Amino acid sequence: MLYIPLWRRILILAVVLAGVLLALPNLFYSRVETANDARATIETGVTNPELEAQAALWPSFLPSNLVNLGLDLRGGAHLLAEVQVEQVYASRMEALWPALRDALAAERDTVGFVTREESEPGILRVRISDADGAQRAVEIARGLAQPVSGLTGGSASSLDVRANGPVLSIQLSEAERAATDERTLLQSLEIVRRRIDEAGTREPTIQRQGEDRILIDVPGVGSADEVKALIGTTAQLNFQPVVTTTSDANADVGTTEQLAPDASQEGLYYVLERSPVVTGDELVDAQPTFDQNGQPAVSFRFNTTGARAFGDYTAENVGAPFAIVLDNEVISAPVIRERIPGGTGQISGNFSVEESTNLAVLLRAGALPAELTFLEERTIGPELGADSIRAGQLAAVVGSLLVVVFMALTYGLFGWFANVALAVNMVMIFGVLSLIGATLTLPGIAGIVLTMGMAVDANVLVYERIREELKTAKGPARAIDLGYSRALSAILDSNVTTLITAVILYAVGSGPVRGFAITLGLGILTSVFSAIFVTRLLVVIWFDRRRPKTIEV
Repeated sequence: MLYIPLWRRILILAVVLAGVLLALPNLFYSRVETANDARATIETGVTNPELEAQAALWPSFLPSNLVNLGLDLRGGAHLLAEVQVEQVYASRMEALWPALRDALAAERDTVGFVTREESEPGILRVRISDADGAQRAVEIARGLAQPVSGLTGGSASSLDVRANGPVLSIQLSEAERAATDERTLLQSLEIVRRRIDEAGTREPTIQRQGEDRILIDVPGVGSADEVKALIGTTAQLNFQPVVTTTSDANADVGTTEQLAPDASQEGLYYVLERSPVVTGDELVDAQPTFDQNGQPAVSFRFNTTGARAFGDYTAENVGAPFAIVLDNEVISAPVIRERIPGGTGQISGNFSVEESTNLAVLLRAGALPAELTFLEERTIGPELGADSIRAGQLAAVVGSLLVVVFMALTYGLFGWFANVALAVNMVMIFGVLSLIGATLTLPGIAGIVLTMGMAVDANVLVYERIREELKTAKGPARAIDLGYSRALSAILDSNVTTLITAVILYAVGSGPVRGFAITLGLGILTSVFSAIFVTRLLVVIWFDRRRPKTIEV
């Protein structure tokens, strides 16, 4: 019979009310966004009357989740970066040299003296004094290689070692290069994501494109230069022994040494041992702080391995300078006064508070394994986003009006019931989008507009079924009840197939396609709820009050 229990009525109304409350903050977008930002700042320990006033702009007892606006609606920065994976090859060879030198030195009776020769990046050339020991030297070098698993289940060596008389040429094998490329790109993706997330931006899009490129969309920032300043540096931190200082920018250095400029004093250069004692990879934490003179600085902490190496080196080299090198620039070169146990220290220099904070963010996120070259950069102004929003609103309003007019003219009072359910459906879509923190883009708006047309499709099926049942059923109550029950299978079939399409689009698509799939999928779920439960509840409430003998659909 045409009857809905009280508990079900209360549950339906509660779900609708929850949707309204969740969607409500989007009507006061700027105010809620300002309040959320102020509360997030206060939670970090920073507070002042201005922040407290901003936090009070929106009541704390109401939901404060917002639908995030995508790059095309909010404005922001679009970047396409290429990862210079060849730099990793050179770094691997630099790291291999100390181990190879020690391994060959252990067999000096066979191979003689070992010297390193100049070579192009990514290749390590070593000369031995006894040419007769070349074969043994090759075996020693190959012994330092690691297996590289292939797709076929076999394994290859990570090093390609060749001898040309007394000179050994060592480089990464093809299999290892392919594995390194993949590893480097995935690591770069994760580090870029962490750096941008640490900066507090909303819903950035960071995804792989091709074999060695990264697509970066960051809504809400002022320009692409801001994003480049955050992610464009490698932030490679090394702690290296100082050999000497010089004012000659073209000073000759040995193959085991490197020349690095002083970051704060122009014209001063440091000759450093090329192999670092500790690297930034062994950092586990970095925080902005102030030194003993009250100047901005960065405190850091190593992991167990780094702390042991740092402590041993400082114990053995008391009185010697020790360079802290960031991206091949010496930012500090203090003299070791005593052993530094525990793996903690401080980087001081001519920092501003903002610079020390950004440096701490970069170090915490980790060093990029290779440099990023920006092939494309574009700043989308908020004015363009505002135009897009207005265009989307116009499309939504026109589409809604057409649907409302059609339903009202075609089905009369029952059409207005469907229109009320359509409004509830729209509110619930935005409520769910706010709840999950989804990002709304122009394709997402298109998905919502499409959903409005599909939302009344279920009501059309029900009303047409009721028309048929009125011809045979005994009384309007029986016709309404049979119309809803017998149209249910057709409603579910049509919406499930569309939902499957939305899931496939989300699974195989990216960026705008996913935005369309999310709003389409959520719209299907909320439209089914509004058609089956909300519209029926309205009809039942009306029927209980009026008890008509006949009805017109």
